[in-house]
Amino acid sequence: MTRPITVGFDGTEESLAALDWAAREAVRRGLELRVVQAWRFQEDRAIDVLSDPETQAGWVRDAVAEAAEAVAVRHHGLVVTTDVLEGGTVEALVEAAAGAEMLVLGSRGHGPVVGFLLGSVGQQVIAETTRPVVLVRAGDEPAAEAAGREIIVGQQGEDPEDSADALGFAFETAAARGATVRAVRAWTLPPVFAYSPGSLKLLDEAGGLEPREKQALQTALEPWRERFPDVPVVEHIEMGSAGQVLLSVAARAQLMVVGRRARRTAVGARIGSVAHGVLHHAGCPVAVVPPV
Repeated sequence: MTRPITVGFDGTEESLAALDWAAREAVRRGLELRVVQAWRFQEDRAIDVLSDPETQAGWVRDAVAEAAEAVAVRHHGLVVTTDVLEGGTVEALVEAAAGAEMLVLGSRGHGPVVGFLLGSVGQQVIAETTRPVVLVRAGDEPAAEAAGREIIVGQQGEDPEDSADALGFAFETAAARGATVRAVRAWTLPPVFAYSPGSLKLLDEAGGLEPREKQALQTALEPWRERFPDVPVVEHIEMGSAGQVLLSVAARAQLMVVGRRARRTAVGARIGSVAHGVLHHAGCPVAVVPPV
Protein backbone atom coordinates (compact mmCIF):
# COMPACT_ATOMS: atom_id res chain seq x y z
CA MET A 1 0.00 0.00 0.00
CA THR A 2 1.32 3.46 -0.94
CA ARG A 3 1.28 5.85 1.99
CA PRO A 4 1.37 9.65 1.72
CA ILE A 5 3.80 11.90 3.51
CA THR A 6 1.74 13.68 6.14
CA VAL A 7 2.62 17.08 7.57
CA GLY A 8 1.12 18.77 10.61
CA PHE A 9 0.15 22.38 9.92
CA ASP A 10 -0.91 25.18 12.26
CA GLY A 11 0.07 28.34 10.36
CA THR A 12 3.29 28.98 12.28
CA GLU A 13 6.65 29.64 10.64
CA GLU A 14 7.84 26.24 11.84
CA SER A 15 4.92 24.39 10.28
CA LEU A 16 5.43 26.26 6.99
CA ALA A 17 9.06 25.05 6.94
CA ALA A 18 7.83 21.53 7.69
CA LEU A 19 5.28 21.82 4.86
CA ASP A 20 7.97 22.76 2.33
CA TRP A 21 10.32 20.02 3.54
CA ALA A 22 7.54 17.42 3.29
CA ALA A 23 6.60 18.60 -0.20
CA ARG A 24 10.17 18.26 -1.46
CA GLU A 25 10.44 14.79 0.05
CA ALA A 26 7.09 13.74 -1.46
CA VAL A 27 8.27 14.84 -4.91
CA ARG A 28 11.54 12.91 -4.54
CA ARG A 29 9.72 9.75 -3.47
CA GLY A 30 6.80 10.08 -5.88
CA LEU A 31 4.25 10.18 -3.06
CA GLU A 32 1.18 12.26 -2.28
CA LEU A 33 1.33 14.97 0.37
CA ARG A 34 -1.34 15.14 3.06
CA VAL A 35 -1.66 18.38 5.03
CA VAL A 36 -3.49 18.04 8.35
CA GLN A 37 -4.38 20.41 11.14
CA ALA A 38 -5.59 19.34 14.56
CA TRP A 39 -8.44 21.55 15.75
CA ARG A 40 -10.56 21.79 18.85
CA PHE A 41 -13.36 24.30 19.35
CA GLN A 42 -12.28 27.25 21.50
CA GLU A 43 -15.21 29.07 23.03
CA ASP A 44 -14.90 32.78 23.72
CA ARG A 45 -18.08 34.21 25.22
CA ALA A 46 -16.81 37.77 24.83
CA ILE A 47 -16.92 37.48 21.02
CA ASP A 48 -20.04 35.80 19.67
CA VAL A 49 -18.62 34.76 16.31
CA LEU A 50 -15.79 32.87 18.02
CA SER A 51 -18.39 30.91 19.94
CA ASP A 52 -19.60 29.36 16.70
CA PRO A 53 -17.88 25.98 16.07
CA GLU A 54 -18.75 25.98 12.38
CA THR A 55 -17.18 29.41 11.88
CA GLN A 56 -13.98 28.37 13.60
CA ALA A 57 -13.82 25.13 11.65
CA GLY A 58 -14.33 27.05 8.40
CA TRP A 59 -11.42 29.37 9.15
CA VAL A 60 -9.19 26.41 9.87
CA ARG A 61 -10.23 24.60 6.68
CA ASP A 62 -9.61 27.74 4.62
CA ALA A 63 -6.13 28.24 6.12
CA VAL A 64 -5.12 24.64 5.45
CA ALA A 65 -6.51 24.75 1.90
CA GLU A 66 -4.63 27.99 1.18
CA ALA A 67 -1.33 26.52 2.41
CA ALA A 68 -1.89 23.34 0.40
CA GLU A 69 -2.68 25.28 -2.77
CA ALA A 70 0.45 27.39 -2.38
CA VAL A 71 2.75 24.40 -1.92
CA ALA A 72 1.14 22.62 -4.89
CA VAL A 73 1.90 25.63 -7.09
CA ARG A 74 5.57 25.54 -5.99
CA HIS A 75 5.83 21.82 -6.78
CA HIS A 76 4.20 21.14 -10.14
CA GLY A 77 2.56 17.72 -10.35
CA LEU A 78 2.51 17.14 -6.58
CA VAL A 79 -0.82 15.73 -5.41
CA VAL A 80 -1.89 17.46 -2.19
CA THR A 81 -4.83 16.59 0.04
CA THR A 82 -6.01 18.27 3.24
CA ASP A 83 -7.76 17.27 6.45
CA VAL A 84 -8.91 19.10 9.55
CA LEU A 85 -8.91 16.64 12.44
CA GLU A 86 -11.10 17.56 15.38
CA GLY A 87 -9.86 16.57 18.82
CA GLY A 88 -6.76 16.74 20.98
CA THR A 89 -3.54 17.58 19.15
CA VAL A 90 -1.60 14.50 20.28
CA GLU A 91 -4.39 12.08 19.44
CA ALA A 92 -5.06 13.69 16.08
CA LEU A 93 -1.41 13.70 15.01
CA VAL A 94 -0.83 10.11 16.14
CA GLU A 95 -3.93 9.09 14.17
CA ALA A 96 -2.72 11.02 11.13
CA ALA A 97 0.68 9.36 11.31
CA ALA A 98 -0.75 5.84 11.39
CA GLY A 99 -1.51 5.82 7.67
CA ALA A 100 1.52 7.85 6.58
CA GLU A 101 4.96 7.06 5.23
CA MET A 102 6.17 9.59 7.78
CA LEU A 103 4.79 12.46 9.84
CA VAL A 104 6.56 15.83 9.44
CA LEU A 105 6.24 18.49 12.14
CA GLY A 106 7.69 21.91 12.78
CA SER A 107 10.16 22.34 15.64
CA ARG A 108 10.99 25.51 17.53
CA GLY A 109 14.35 26.67 18.71
CA HIS A 110 17.54 25.20 20.13
CA GLY A 111 18.67 24.53 23.65
CA PRO A 112 16.97 23.09 26.73
CA VAL A 113 13.92 25.35 26.59
CA VAL A 114 11.97 24.87 23.39
CA GLY A 115 8.49 25.26 22.03
CA PHE A 116 5.39 23.26 21.35
CA LEU A 117 6.75 20.35 19.34
CA LEU A 118 9.61 19.51 21.67
CA GLY A 119 7.43 20.00 24.72
CA SER A 120 4.93 17.58 26.13
CA VAL A 121 2.79 17.40 22.97
CA GLY A 122 5.62 16.75 20.54
CA GLN A 123 7.31 14.29 22.85
CA GLN A 124 4.09 12.32 23.24
CA VAL A 125 3.51 12.25 19.48
CA ILE A 126 7.02 10.93 18.87
CA ALA A 127 6.71 8.38 21.67
CA GLU A 128 3.29 7.07 20.71
CA THR A 129 3.29 6.92 16.91
CA THR A 130 4.31 3.78 15.06
CA ARG A 131 5.63 5.75 12.08
CA PRO A 132 8.77 7.88 11.60
CA VAL A 133 8.45 11.49 12.71
CA VAL A 134 10.61 14.21 11.12
CA LEU A 135 11.16 17.48 13.00
CA VAL A 136 11.97 20.55 10.87
CA ARG A 137 13.07 23.92 12.23
CA ALA A 138 11.93 27.31 10.96
CA GLY A 139 14.31 28.65 8.34
CA ASP A 140 15.08 25.25 6.83
CA GLU A 141 16.03 25.74 3.16
CA PRO A 142 16.36 23.44 0.11
CA ALA A 143 20.03 24.46 -0.09
CA ALA A 144 20.66 22.38 3.03
CA GLU A 145 19.91 19.29 0.92
CA ALA A 146 22.65 20.07 -1.59
CA ALA A 147 25.12 17.47 -2.81
CA GLY A 148 27.91 16.83 -0.34
CA ARG A 149 25.71 16.95 2.73
CA GLU A 150 25.06 13.56 4.29
CA ILE A 151 22.27 11.51 5.76
CA ILE A 152 23.63 10.70 9.21
CA VAL A 153 22.20 7.74 11.09
CA GLY A 154 22.97 6.37 14.51
CA GLN A 155 23.58 2.62 14.87
CA GLN A 156 23.78 0.87 18.20
CA GLY A 157 23.32 -2.48 19.89
CA GLU A 158 24.78 -5.95 19.45
CA ASP A 159 21.91 -7.32 17.36
CA PRO A 160 21.85 -6.00 13.75
CA GLU A 161 18.08 -5.65 14.13
CA ASP A 162 18.48 -3.11 16.94
CA SER A 163 18.91 -0.24 14.46
CA ALA A 164 17.45 -1.82 11.33
CA ASP A 165 14.48 0.53 11.09
CA ALA A 166 16.59 3.68 11.42
CA LEU A 167 19.15 2.34 8.91
CA GLY A 168 16.41 1.45 6.45
CA PHE A 169 14.91 4.94 6.66
CA ALA A 170 18.34 6.52 6.19
CA PHE A 171 19.21 4.42 3.12
CA GLU A 172 15.81 4.99 1.50
CA THR A 173 16.15 8.74 2.00
CA ALA A 174 19.72 8.78 0.70
CA ALA A 175 18.70 6.80 -2.39
CA ALA A 176 15.91 9.30 -3.14
CA ARG A 177 18.32 12.24 -2.73
CA GLY A 178 21.50 10.80 -4.24
CA ALA A 179 23.20 11.36 -0.90
CA THR A 180 25.83 9.58 1.17
CA VAL A 181 24.93 7.73 4.37
CA ARG A 182 27.24 8.29 7.31
CA ALA A 183 26.54 5.46 9.77
CA VAL A 184 27.70 6.42 13.25
CA ARG A 185 28.42 3.95 16.02
CA ALA A 186 29.55 5.39 19.35
CA TRP A 187 31.16 3.22 21.99
CA THR A 188 32.40 3.52 25.56
CA LEU A 189 34.62 1.38 27.74
CA PRO A 190 32.79 -1.18 29.87
CA PRO A 191 33.19 -0.40 33.61
CA VAL A 192 35.61 -3.29 34.16
CA PHE A 193 38.04 -1.75 31.67
CA ALA A 194 37.49 1.81 32.76
CA TYR A 195 38.59 1.14 36.34
CA SER A 196 41.16 -1.64 36.01
CA PRO A 197 44.68 -0.83 34.67
CA GLY A 198 45.37 -4.56 34.31
CA SER A 199 42.27 -5.04 32.21
CA LEU A 200 43.20 -2.07 30.04
CA LYS A 201 46.61 -3.66 29.37
CA LEU A 202 44.95 -6.92 28.34
CA LEU A 203 42.51 -5.02 26.16
CA ASP A 204 45.35 -3.17 24.42
CA GLU A 205 47.20 -6.43 23.78
CA ALA A 206 44.05 -7.89 22.24
CA GLY A 207 43.82 -5.03 19.75
CA GLY A 208 41.27 -2.94 21.64
CA LEU A 209 37.51 -2.69 21.47
CA GLU A 210 37.34 -0.60 18.31
CA PRO A 211 37.79 -3.55 15.87
CA ARG A 212 34.88 -5.27 17.59
CA GLU A 213 32.74 -2.14 17.27
CA LYS A 214 33.73 -1.79 13.61
CA GLN A 215 32.66 -5.37 12.90
CA ALA A 216 29.32 -4.78 14.63
CA LEU A 217 28.67 -1.74 12.43
CA GLN A 218 29.68 -3.57 9.25
CA THR A 219 27.36 -6.46 10.10
CA ALA A 220 24.43 -4.08 10.69
CA LEU A 221 25.10 -2.28 7.40
CA GLU A 222 25.55 -5.36 5.22
CA PRO A 223 21.90 -5.97 4.25
CA TRP A 224 21.37 -2.29 3.47
CA ARG A 225 24.49 -2.07 1.31
CA GLU A 226 23.16 -5.04 -0.67
CA ARG A 227 19.70 -3.50 -1.03
CA PHE A 228 21.03 -0.04 -1.97
CA PRO A 229 24.31 -0.73 -3.81
CA ASP A 230 24.44 2.75 -5.35
CA VAL A 231 24.28 4.59 -2.01
CA PRO A 232 27.78 5.62 -0.80
CA VAL A 233 28.42 4.74 2.84
CA VAL A 234 30.87 6.18 5.35
CA GLU A 235 31.46 4.12 8.49
CA HIS A 236 32.04 6.34 11.52
CA ILE A 237 33.17 4.73 14.77
CA GLU A 238 34.06 6.98 17.68
CA MET A 239 34.49 6.63 21.41
CA GLY A 240 32.01 8.71 23.39
CA SER A 241 28.34 8.95 24.22
CA ALA A 242 25.99 8.37 21.29
CA GLY A 243 24.36 11.76 21.58
CA GLN A 244 27.64 13.66 21.72
CA VAL A 245 29.17 11.75 18.81
CA LEU A 246 26.11 12.30 16.61
CA LEU A 247 26.03 16.01 17.40
CA SER A 248 29.75 16.30 16.64
CA VAL A 249 29.05 15.43 12.98
CA ALA A 250 25.69 17.22 12.70
CA ALA A 251 27.21 20.18 10.81
CA ARG A 252 27.71 17.98 7.73
CA ALA A 253 24.15 16.55 7.83
CA GLN A 254 21.17 17.34 5.66
CA LEU A 255 19.17 14.95 7.83
CA MET A 256 19.87 13.17 11.11
CA VAL A 257 18.19 9.80 11.68
CA VAL A 258 17.91 8.19 15.11
CA GLY A 259 16.02 5.25 16.52
CA ARG A 260 13.48 5.62 19.27
CA ARG A 261 13.16 3.95 22.62
CA ALA A 262 9.95 5.15 24.20
CA ARG A 263 8.87 4.47 27.75
CA ARG A 264 6.00 5.57 29.93
CA THR A 265 6.47 7.26 33.28
CA ALA A 266 4.17 8.71 35.90
CA VAL A 267 4.27 12.06 34.08
CA GLY A 268 3.68 10.71 30.57
CA ALA A 269 5.54 9.31 27.58
CA ARG A 270 9.29 9.80 27.31
CA ILE A 271 11.67 9.13 24.44
CA GLY A 272 15.22 7.85 24.74
CA SER A 273 18.03 10.14 25.82
CA VAL A 274 19.87 10.01 22.48
CA ALA A 275 16.81 11.04 20.46
CA HIS A 276 15.95 13.67 23.07
CA GLY A 277 19.41 15.24 22.95
CA VAL A 278 19.63 15.27 19.15
CA LEU A 279 16.16 16.81 18.82
CA HIS A 280 17.12 19.62 21.16
CA HIS A 281 20.51 20.50 19.71
CA ALA A 282 20.85 19.44 16.05
CA GLY A 283 20.22 22.29 13.63
CA CYS A 284 19.25 20.04 10.71
CA PRO A 285 15.94 18.16 10.36
CA VAL A 286 15.83 15.07 12.57
CA ALA A 287 13.94 11.85 11.82
CA VAL A 288 12.98 9.71 14.82
CA VAL A 289 12.23 6.16 13.68
CA PRO A 290 10.32 3.76 15.95
CA PRO A 291 10.83 0.01 15.96
CA VAL A 292 8.30 -1.85 13.82
